[in-house]
Amino acid sequence: MTHFPILSLLTFLPLVGAFFVLTTRGEEKVVTRNARHVALWTSLINFLLSLFIWVNFDTTTADYQFVESAEWMPAFNINYKMGIDGFSMLFVLLATLLTPLCVLASWENVQVRVKEYMISFLVLETFMIGMFCAMDMVVFYIFFEAVLIPMFLIIGVWGGPNRVYASFKFFLYTLLGSVLMLLAIMAMYFDAGTTDILALTSHRFPIDLQIWLWLAFFASFAVKIPMWPVHTWLPDAHVEAPTAGSVVLAAVLLKFGGYGLLRFSLPMFPEASVMFTPLIYTLSVVAIIYTSLVALAQEDMKKLIAYSSVAHMGFVTIGAFTLTVQGIEGSIYQMLAHGVISAALFLIVGVVYDRIHSRNISDYGGLVHKMPAYSLIFMLFMLASVGLPGTAGFVGEFLVLVGVFQVNTWVAALAATGLILGAAYMLYLYRRVIFGALPKESLAAIGDMSLREKAVFAPLIILVIWMGIYPTPFLDVMHVSVEHMIGNIETALQAGQAVTVAGQ
Repeated sequence: MTHFPILSLLTFLPLVGAFFVLTTRGEEKVVTRNARHVALWTSLINFLLSLFIWVNFDTTTADYQFVESAEWMPAFNINYKMGIDGFSMLFVLLATLLTPLCVLASWENVQVRVKEYMISFLVLETFMIGMFCAMDMVVFYIFFEAVLIPMFLIIGVWGGPNRVYASFKFFLYTLLGSVLMLLAIMAMYFDAGTTDILALTSHRFPIDLQIWLWLAFFASFAVKIPMWPVHTWLPDAHVEAPTAGSVVLAAVLLKFGGYGLLRFSLPMFPEASVMFTPLIYTLSVVAIIYTSLVALAQEDMKKLIAYSSVAHMGFVTIGAFTLTVQGIEGSIYQMLAHGVISAALFLIVGVVYDRIHSRNISDYGGLVHKMPAYSLIFMLFMLASVGLPGTAGFVGEFLVLVGVFQVNTWVAALAATGLILGAAYMLYLYRRVIFGALPKESLAAIGDMSLREKAVFAPLIILVIWMGIYPTPFLDVMHVSVEHMIGNIETALQAGQAVTVAGQ
């Protein structure tokens, strides 16, 4: 069946927009204005296209949909192949939603090299969507690695005072793990004779090879998530990145690791995944408790939110390795909810940073007197981050805890402490920034949010409440794919046990 190549259009349309921005000429004022408008309209059109995919997505099948395939390197059996299923569809939507919001959030506060800035974000959108749609390991790897380039530039050119250090640390950390993944992809290719993701998922790798492949993939995905102890690049990157850079980094790029574990590690190396589950649980629980305590001690708003991201992603890795429907669905839902909530929290920091150019918590206080609308929006997302019932943050964490409780009650109990610590550091942050008397004269003239800033938050507010009150549309998308994957893993594990018994 041939159909319109909607996924390729969705992936490469931002590149067309980037080309138009690149070719604009004239006075700097005109070029800047045109760059902003082209970037905004391109990303908005792309978001509307992604909604078309959601409307036409069949939630009753675990098969890949909107599949496109073209010969690329036939001699090596490597093809350009795109498609989405219940694991990837919602992440494509997340990427297309946040790009126009990032452009809009940067409308006034980015004044230097605006043309190059907008090109970087459009190119970044192409790579993000391409990674989630790829159905061939080589195509996936190219998009997975290419994301580093625009993100490196966004942090390194438009970031804070230590931006060069932060951008190099980000680049080297993430590149090092990915080199091991490239070696693993080559080993898989030599063993299976293909790089097609569907074929590799159904191919049974020998258990000895599975262990090494799992470790190589884990090296790459653990850095991207990021898991403790390879998380140290994240606070530096967040603190130095411009506001929109932090938004994309927290909301989409951190999801690459969780997505990779669910797409590759679990279904392709099931026996190795079961073997390393205790390791994942241990690292995740340490991440949840340790980084929550570190977050409590932070004086920089962005660093606090960055450490909270590491803690929240600990729930994602625990849920994924429960191999229960609730755990894995909770893991995916937590990634989506964290994408929306963390994006909003970094935008919230950006609003006051644009006014006073300080991220220190001690420089604020009593903002409720001057910025009531800001205080209300901040409160909503702070409570969502804590996991208040009725917000997106609650559903994912609840499902993960239900899933892990069926498997290991100790892990569930230790993970649940993260909810208490999360409430402690977020409420502490909110109280110090919003309440009390105005401590500084610099805050006396501070103004509330503009219409543009409110417009940026509006879709995120709707999503956080919608995902908290009525999660069914999101869970329906992933449910069949999750059940299908768990069924395949159980079959592979039983086959492996039968081979072991026969060998004895």
